[in-house]
Amino acid sequence: MSLDRIRLASLHDKVMSAEQAAQFIQDGMTVGMSGFTRAGEAKAVPLALVAQAEKNPLKITLITGASLGNDLDKKLTEAGVLARRLPFQVDNTLRKAINKGEVMFIDQHLSETVEQMRNLQLKKPDVAVIEAVAITEDGGIIPTTSVGNSASFAIFAEKVIVEINTNLSPAFEGLHDIYIPTYRPTRQPIPLTKVDERIGTPAINIDPSKIVGIVINSELHDSPSTVADADDETQGIANHLISFFEKEVEEGRLPKDLGPLQAGIGSIANAVLTGLKESNFEDLVMYSEVLQDCTFELIDAGKMKFASGSSITLSAKYGEKVFNNLEQYKDKLVLRPQEISNHPELVRRLGIIGINTALEFDIYGNVNSTHVCGTKMMNGIGGSGDFARNAHLAIFVTKSIAKGGDISSVVPFASHIDHSEHDVDILVTEQGLADLRGLAPRERARAIIDNCAHPMYRDALNDYFDRACEKGGQTPHILREALSWHSNFEENGHMLTAQTQEKKICLRF
Repeated sequence: MSLDRIRLASLHDKVMSAEQAAQFIQDGMTVGMSGFTRAGEAKAVPLALVAQAEKNPLKITLITGASLGNDLDKKLTEAGVLARRLPFQVDNTLRKAINKGEVMFIDQHLSETVEQMRNLQLKKPDVAVIEAVAITEDGGIIPTTSVGNSASFAIFAEKVIVEINTNLSPAFEGLHDIYIPTYRPTRQPIPLTKVDERIGTPAINIDPSKIVGIVINSELHDSPSTVADADDETQGIANHLISFFEKEVEEGRLPKDLGPLQAGIGSIANAVLTGLKESNFEDLVMYSEVLQDCTFELIDAGKMKFASGSSITLSAKYGEKVFNNLEQYKDKLVLRPQEISNHPELVRRLGIIGINTALEFDIYGNVNSTHVCGTKMMNGIGGSGDFARNAHLAIFVTKSIAKGGDISSVVPFASHIDHSEHDVDILVTEQGLADLRGLAPRERARAIIDNCAHPMYRDALNDYFDRACEKGGQTPHILREALSWHSNFEENGHMLTAQTQEKKICLRF
């Protein structure tokens, strides 16, 4: 076994099996693991922990950057390892356990997790498990495809396990910019004023004596992203946004390069950003959490000149292209800790255009990103709140209907609110775009119904709104009916009224 990835010779005797390393994780511990949206998670050690738990049951609080790949959340859930989980997940098995109350899930803004640890509001990890591409001569940890919360986990934890992924090119060294904000009460501004600036170090610098185990992984890779190809609806959303951006530039509200772009994880946001390939915009830059396929498609098309993120999460096709040719992209990329990629101070300073996905939104512009029918968790708020509240433009996108028309994404009242009407500027579906800036609630309702709602549900929304206005109020509602569409879905599997059922037949859904 080659030790050339461990350049501090005194650490060579810390190399051990994943099974040995997993023994450092004991029942009741808080564990911080690397990983952000299926990228850069430790792989062998968590799997060894699952095997350990099958023989000697244990429960831990697991904190990551965001979601894990390789079905790790699924396997940890099935093994009964997870007592508490934060701040984000996407696994169906874990989601079911959360909604049954078997795993306590803390849904957090992604910029806040390590900030709360720093301020002693959240327990610091007992053990940190960090995937790395190498360890430097002075014991610095060089991350892989994500930074996430890894840097602070390694700094805060009493013991650190490093899992070196030899599947990845050593060229990852130099890609990262590790900066840790100063502590209160003498906190200084974060000195980042341009997307392509570097203000930190290329490695996570810790006392190497904290490293208790080093595991070599030469078999397991990041899971590819699950983004779907663009379809007519997502292309329609992209077209509406491009037309809107063109008008904003023409009227002097946006520069010709638009300013820094952020796109939430997922098929819709990815497809919308990819749509910019066919636009006239050039010299684009991105300041986001996740660099997805769209980032590299825009770079390859000559449309984007630089991208800053916290992880790189790619489809199998684009992953092979990018990771096998990293040097080609390296001068156009930087990966930062997620508290920097998502920091409200920087989002406001840089003037980010934030494009995130909604599960649903209501006629006044309140957005639900997380809960089905107000109760069942999907994935979590992620970083959308970090960006929306502080963005130059807060944009939310979604298809106007789901499940063949049985669900309307535009409803009288959102069943759960992650982003209030005060934080939402633009709403877009394939039907059209509602610009809510400067509008009072009643004006917002008209703009949303007329531009974003599917024709099958538009009359029903207008009927609700008209009758609500008769009752009066700054934000008119009929409380007995406000969530009736969701109740109908829970009871009958659809939101359709007799009126909308007739329209569905006419429209042949």
